[in-house]
Amino acid sequence: MDLTLLGTGAPQGLPRPGCPCAACATAVGGEARAATALLIDGALLIDLTPGPAFAAARAGRSLAAVRQVLLSHPHNGPALEVPAGLPQPVRVADGLALALLGGHRVRAIAVDVPGTGYEVTGGDGERLLYLPPGAAPAGEIAGNGGHDASGGTGPYDLVLLDVLERPDALARLRAGGAVDAATDVVAVHIDHTVPPGPELHRRLAALGARTVPDGGSLVVGEYHAVPDLPRRTLVLGGARSGKSVEAERRLTGFPEVLYVATGGTRDGDEEWAQRVTLHRERRPGSWRTAETCDLVPLLADDPGPGADPGNGRPTAPPLLIDCLALWLTHAMDEVAAWDDAAWEAGGRRALRERCDALVAAVRATRRRVVAVSNEVGSGVVPATSAGRRFRDELGRLNAAFGAECEQVLLVVAGQALTLRG
Repeated sequence: MDLTLLGTGAPQGLPRPGCPCAACATAVGGEARAATALLIDGALLIDLTPGPAFAAARAGRSLAAVRQVLLSHPHNGPALEVPAGLPQPVRVADGLALALLGGHRVRAIAVDVPGTGYEVTGGDGERLLYLPPGAAPAGEIAGNGGHDASGGTGPYDLVLLDVLERPDALARLRAGGAVDAATDVVAVHIDHTVPPGPELHRRLAALGARTVPDGGSLVVGEYHAVPDLPRRTLVLGGARSGKSVEAERRLTGFPEVLYVATGGTRDGDEEWAQRVTLHRERRPGSWRTAETCDLVPLLADDPGPGADPGNGRPTAPPLLIDCLALWLTHAMDEVAAWDDAAWEAGGRRALRERCDALVAAVRATRRRVVAVSNEVGSGVVPATSAGRRFRDELGRLNAAFGAECEQVLLVVAGQALTLRG
């Protein structure tokens, strides 16, 4: 199947009319996007947007051969104007299948917002899934060779969805095997919630997705290199820099994430309890939490030689470790490293052994890991020898841990700067 994206933006487009925000102000040229609409093999149009004939002509296409127009979501505002020669647009009832002229088969997929998703199968068996704005499948869509809710088999060749607004939808598709390492995941319905340009593409790449400009054409089933997802990532940053949010964002498109909280609980500390609560509330409900500093066994939990460390579904879920600074605090407590005499009497050696074991485990792990740590050494010099010792040891740990990671990020004022990868 040949697919042309007549638009890739949110229903109001990007930039939004009259919006003064920075994202809209910088959405120019190839980053400006009309409302999402799909033209498949010139015969099937999904979502009718203003000026479709002009959008098609700009992409070097014609709507003269369109035989069916489908709508995926309610279109607010004035009634849609259907250009002369196009059939009246319809929305297909959930679960209903259509056989179209030209060999396409279409099945409507129930979603969890007002609207309908569509699975389209071409004459050679290639399959795509398209979801409306802000939508996720209402039920499980399975893959891996099994029959899914839509009657197809195996992972999709191409999935188009609102990746940034609903990364959980991508996680659910991965969990069921409907998206695997070879699936081309393309973000559509792009709004002004993320600045366009490099930041947009960086966030999508971190989720194993990409976007294309309006008018871009894709061949469904044709191999396209998906973003190369790092297995190990270290996210550094100062206090309240946004480092934890950045780390969490990188795994929202994956199922069954294990959030490893190294801070534990602090009886009677209401401020700490509020921090923990805020972290939990913003994490996806499907994630599990483990409060532990015993990281080496978790890193050694091997998904097996057949597991794919890329977009596939390893047996062991990804780890999000937050954070290494609190892990180091716990380790220094256990070896009495805060006391000068104990430090010289064996605490130094014991702490280095623990740090070396952690770094070795990161080097050998087959799990996807995102770890958070505080960047230290750029602020005031601690007033005590114990404080300076912690600063120095955390700096060493960050450097050694980062050396074993494919990607290292530094977050400043909520902006992620790539140091490696």
